[in-house]
Amino acid sequence: MTMMLLDQALKRLVKHGTLTVTESSGRKRSYGTPTSGWPDLGLRLMDAKVPSAIARNPSLGMAEAFMDDRVRIEGGDIMDFVSFIRRNNPWDRGGDLDNPGLLQRIGQRIAFRLDQANQRTASRRNVAHHYDLDDRLYDLFLDPLRQYSCAYWHGGITTLEEAQQAKIEHIAAKMAIRPGMRVLDIGCGWGGLAIEIHRLTGASVHGITLSREQLTYAQAWAAREGLEGKVTFSLTDYRDAEGPFDRIVSVGMFEHVGVPNFGTFFHKCHDLLAKNGVMLLHTIGRAGPPNGTDAFTRKYIFPGGYIPSMSEALAAIEPNKLMVTDVEILRRHYALTLREWYSRCVAQEERIISLYDGRFYRMWLFYLAGAATAFEHADLVNFQFQIVRDRDALPLTRDYIDEAETAFHAARGADGKIVQLGVAARNG
Repeated sequence: MTMMLLDQALKRLVKHGTLTVTESSGRKRSYGTPTSGWPDLGLRLMDAKVPSAIARNPSLGMAEAFMDDRVRIEGGDIMDFVSFIRRNNPWDRGGDLDNPGLLQRIGQRIAFRLDQANQRTASRRNVAHHYDLDDRLYDLFLDPLRQYSCAYWHGGITTLEEAQQAKIEHIAAKMAIRPGMRVLDIGCGWGGLAIEIHRLTGASVHGITLSREQLTYAQAWAAREGLEGKVTFSLTDYRDAEGPFDRIVSVGMFEHVGVPNFGTFFHKCHDLLAKNGVMLLHTIGRAGPPNGTDAFTRKYIFPGGYIPSMSEALAAIEPNKLMVTDVEILRRHYALTLREWYSRCVAQEERIISLYDGRFYRMWLFYLAGAATAFEHADLVNFQFQIVRDRDALPLTRDYIDEAETAFHAARGADGKIVQLGVAARNG
């Protein structure tokens, strides 16, 4: 019966290219039609219980079966398979992968409400679940600046390192930072963004995080660079931060705030921001309407995480006397970033397995593959909101952004490192 349910689902989902499913009994079933430019893949089910697991909860069931090596991909890898399914069912052409049935929707809504409480203790625990993993794991696939967020792949960029540098320059340029300003980095990660902003602009930067591992790493990094007093970090919940700050930046943190706390977050940002201050919020977002986080991501990757729609973010900004002065939508940028991380993880398979085990390695690949293809074929994008308290805090046109980015880029040597410190002092 459960194989019949899976059979019906695959008949609906696979139209272009072919998928051959080999059951544990050896029976083969074929789906789709050979199509130029589309792959021919295989899915081998290693035991008779796999169809039931996938049919009950497609996202989580497939993920756990792959993690447990009870499903194997033939003719490609997990990135090829997830991309194949999503490409057959793109969001902007009515694909229904992200529209579960009634019972699943009810279950997701209950789980969503529980997850989204995200109070202080839960926030620290949720952050630790993902970001307090072994430092050596992140060294294997991130760039030297430890940017664990969407890079910026503008014209001519071919490497992850260049794209992450460009992301930082783009953000710093949008904030129009000048020497002597105080900048708050909410959710500072391992400190790379804060350190680069200081080196580019001459501003002092304070980063806050809920990850003890990240805090230790960031403080040691700033000390090695001789930046004591110029770039500082603390283990601080954003609700406890004290201002004012001339600039606030937050990259990849808003996804962990939780819908019930959106209003609290922006109210606090208003209070932390100087009257003529500027905030830049960079977050994963949905091009479509609000939707819950899938079960696999909630359980294994980002417990308590939630990807906001633009309407949800704006609804929380507006009551807090904050003005959105610029919105940029980065569409495929994160897909390019995630695919680069995925390739680097595949190249480091033995080392990742030695740090954890084969199940963790397969989980990590499933996470990266699912995320990359969601930015390619589902409704995920990145939002960059530029926010002010005073409408005259920034120039009337966006010309200053390009000018600052050009100056920042020119300040780097052939190896990409900043050789002219505090460029804003000369160009601001």
